[in-house]
Formats: sequence, C-alpha cells, structure tokens
Amino acid sequence: MKNIRNFCIIAHIDHGKSTLADRLLELTKTLSDRDMENQVLDDMDLEKEKGITIKSHAIQMDYVYKGETYKLNLIDTPGHVDFSYEVSRSIASCEGALLVVDASQGVQAQTISNLYQAVDHGLEIIPVLNKIDMDSAMVEVVTDEVCDLLGCEPEDVYKVSARTGEGVAPLLDAIVEKIPAPAGDPEAPLQALIFDSVFNSFRGIIAYFKIMNGSIRKGDKVKFFNTGKEYVADEIGVLKMQLKPTDTIGCGDVGYIISGIKSAAEVKVGDTITHVEAPCDAAIAGFEEVKPMLFAGMYPVQADRYEDLRATLEKFQLNDASFVYEPESSLALGFGFRCGFLGLLHMEIVQERLFREFAMDVITTVPNVSYKVYTTKGEVLDVHNPSGLPAPTLIEHIEEPYIKAQIITNTDFYGPVMKLCMDKRGTLKGEHYITANRVELSYELPLSEIVFDFYDKLKSISKGYASFDYHLMGYRPAKLVKLDILLNGDPADALSTLIHEDHAYDFGRKICLKLKDLIPRQQFDIAIQAAIGAKIIARETVRQVRKDVTAKCYGGDITRKRKLLEKQKEGKKRMRQIGTVQVPQSAFMAVLKLD
Repeated sequence: MKNIRNFCIIAHIDHGKSTLADRLLELTKTLSDRDMENQVLDDMDLEKEKGITIKSHAIQMDYVYKGETYKLNLIDTPGHVDFSYEVSRSIASCEGALLVVDASQGVQAQTISNLYQAVDHGLEIIPVLNKIDMDSAMVEVVTDEVCDLLGCEPEDVYKVSARTGEGVAPLLDAIVEKIPAPAGDPEAPLQALIFDSVFNSFRGIIAYFKIMNGSIRKGDKVKFFNTGKEYVADEIGVLKMQLKPTDTIGCGDVGYIISGIKSAAEVKVGDTITHVEAPCDAAIAGFEEVKPMLFAGMYPVQADRYEDLRATLEKFQLNDASFVYEPESSLALGFGFRCGFLGLLHMEIVQERLFREFAMDVITTVPNVSYKVYTTKGEVLDVHNPSGLPAPTLIEHIEEPYIKAQIITNTDFYGPVMKLCMDKRGTLKGEHYITANRVELSYELPLSEIVFDFYDKLKSISKGYASFDYHLMGYRPAKLVKLDILLNGDPADALSTLIHEDHAYDFGRKICLKLKDLIPRQQFDIAIQAAIGAKIIARETVRQVRKDVTAKCYGGDITRKRKLLEKQKEGKKRMRQIGTVQVPQSAFMAVLKLD
C-alpha cells in the first residue's frame, strides 16, 4: 500500500491538463511512442473535435523512484463548469491533486472552485505552472497569484511546459514525495467506492472502483451495498490504456470489475462494493448528489421509438452520472423524457453523444430551470415545465432559483461585464482585486438568465479573458409570466416558456420573427402569435404559396377570372381547417440563439 499514489489533475478550461497527462504517460513509459498521440486520454471523438475533456479518465502508471516501483493512479478531469460533477467524483477517490495554472492566463474561476473542492476533501495540493515556454507567459506574476491563493512559497510552485516536456520529470518525484499513500486497513472487510461505470454490449456493465478497506480477488462473491444485489467477480483488473486483468487488487488501489451485470439500474455511481460473506458495516459517505441546473424535454423523432430511447438513456446514464431523466408527455410531441443537465454545453454534448454512440435522434425542447409555485391553497409545486403550471387564478406567487456567481476578469472589461450582469437582473455583492489589473466580482443572478447565452456573451465581451463559476444559493420570488407560442391558434407547448414580465414582449417578438424564417411555407397562411394568457403580444404571418389560377384566362370577361379566384379561395379555406403546421427541430434550437 505504501507504494500507491492516487492523484487527479484539476484546472480551469484550456490550462493544459490533458497535455500534462500525456507527458506523465510518456515519462513513465505507460505508452509506446507508436501509440502516443496528443490528448491521448481523451478517447471520445467529440473531445478531440472540441478540444475539451468531457469525461474523467483514470489510468495507472508505474514509476521507479530511488530503486522502488510506485503505482501512480492518475485521473485527468474536465475543466468546464458544466462537467464539474465529474471533477467532484474524481476528487472523492484521490489523496492528492495537481493544480495546473496557465502562466499566460493566471488564476481563473474554475481554478479556485476546483481548488476549494479539493481542500474540502483534505487533498494534498501540488501547484503547477504550465505553458512557461509561451511568449505571453507571466511567470513571476502568476507564481505570486498562486502563492497568495495557496499560502505557499514561490519555490513550492513547479514550473513546467507540458507541450515541450520541460520541468515535468521533477513533478513525478514530487507526486511520490508529497502525496500521502492511501489510508485504509487491508485486513478489514472489503469496502470499495464505485466512481464511474461504462456499458459494454458484450461484457455488460464495467464498474470502476477505488478500494478504501480490504482487498478483492477474482471469483469472489460480492454485493453492492445500496442495491443489495449479489454477483461473482468474473474479472477484475487495473486501468491501463486498455483494461488489464489481474487476480487480486489490494487496499488503496483503483481497478475495474466485470460481473455480467446487464441492467443499468443495478449500478449506481457512489455505491459501495463489499463481500457477501463478511460485509462491511456501512456504505462509504462523501459522495454528493448531482443537482441539475436546467431541464429540457427529449422526445424520439419517430414516436414508436419511445422504448428504444428509454433503454438508450439508461445505458447513457451509466457513463454520465450527472445526467438525470424522468418520463413525461407533451401534446405536440407525444411521449418522451424530462431530462436534467448541468448547463447548455452539457445538454449539447448529451444530444450529440446519443446520436453518435447510440444512433438515437431526438427532438429537444426549449430548456428551462425549475420553479417553485405557491398556490392559493397553500401548496408548493416544483414546476420543471411551463405546461405544468396551474391556472393563473390559482397562483399566489412564483419563486425562481438564484445563483452566486464568481467572475474573474481583466480590469479593462470591468464596465462591459457589469453591464451584462445588470441586463441579466444581477446584483453586485462584492469585488476583490486579485492583482492590480485583475478583479473578482461576486454577483447574485437568476439562474434562468444565465443558462441560455450568458457564458458565450461573457467570453465575447471580455475577448475570452473572463472566467465564470457559479453555485446554487436558493429561491426568491419573481414576477414571471407564461409565454405561449400559437401556430394558427394552436399552442405549440414545446416552445412555451416561463419568462420575467419585463422581458416577455421583447422575447415574444423575437421568437415570432425567428419562426417566420424557419417554418416552411404552406398552401395557406400560417399565423405565428406570442400570447400571455389570452392577450396576444406579437404576431407574424408566414405567407402562403400561391398559384396563379387565372393564368389560363387570356382576355375574356372579368367574371371568369373571379369565378376561378373564388374557387381557389374556398379550397384554401378548407385546406387551412385540416392543415397542420410542422415545426422543424432547427426552430427549437434557434430559440436559444435569438441574439
């Protein structure tokens, strides 16, 4: 046990976590030169395309230090705020963390929030300054920032360039020296924490775990503590680039178990594995429940694929524990699921992964957050969907979720950032100058205002220099109204939203204009209206496609032309009564990008 080190790499987006992991794998010769590629742990196509880490990746390396071989279990984590749940799970299964800071960018919001999480779990922090080979690197300035943040000495900060490999070798020695070996009792009953799982169509479900106490052998009878189900450990092993089977895994080590589990409901991330004969007394605590920030409906494109979608979401949830769903139905779209996400990027990635990995095409409705509705009868309802809102006469008041946001920006963009937050109904709670030209702003903002385009706007007005992190702080009363979109008088419930009274008129007008461009023209006029209750606040018309029925009348009496036009008018009227309007999927997504 004393030769095991479990650590993760945490940082803000694009500060070079995955590149640093590449260098560590190279130095420990975990991979041959032939198999090496950039960001080798990011094994999903999406991760390579977007250049971000979406999943945490665990891998074991062997390193010889002073004549002894050490097992280093590394977890490379995502940096985007939408995948912070992955980070919290990685931190729960480690004893130390490398805190990577970009020398050209300095300390940013995710750096701070990930650091606080690691400190709360009692992890040993090793500060690393990355990208020192860049021309724009401010090594001394950023070193001082890191020292202020951690209360350490400048010589404790390791200066590396993950791209060139400069300064990475001493980092491996530091991991062995500074990060403590896992604490645990090898003789105690088995207690192992499941921190991730994947679905394999041949082997069933593969669960990744870290052993806190005891040890496990191949062929042992094990049970999962929370579900109470019993299995035989058909195969256990360690996580190299591929899964590598072994006969036994000891205390403090990280590994995987395959026991032919077919049902996704039986494996829960955060569950405890123990032996059937000598079980442990209690499950391992310290695993936080995921709190979805925004909700959207997902419906199969073909209504008869509802059961396929259910099976797909079950399998998908194994690999993404921050994704939650429950069944719901809609008037326009039939049966589907109400899904909870951590943010807009998370939602986009889920949709893309369902299509790529499971060939499942889905329609996603306009996302919204969950509100608390207080009725005149004294009930409190959780409303995730505008169609679930009670009648206006029964509502006493509505409360919406608020967040506490930390924004770190350059002082040059101080004004535009404040204006953006004020436009989003934010209140400034405090400001703190980290250095002479970098300021940290604390804001309280309604969650519904930031889920759509806040992050994109913040990046564009600050030329990519502002960073943003947030957490939920509770609910507050708000003046909200339900905005319905009517197509030819029929409400399209997938497009209805709950919105602040002051923004309703503006938003309604923009949606109508946008839909006018997106809905294909029919043989009859289509009226697109935005309504609050019975009051119409905006209207656009998609003009009909007309055929010139009088073209064959050359010369002759005007009554002949009128007779043909009247006949056409009757036909159009009949068509309008039975015609239906199809809303394309692009319309649902375009509503998010109204500006």
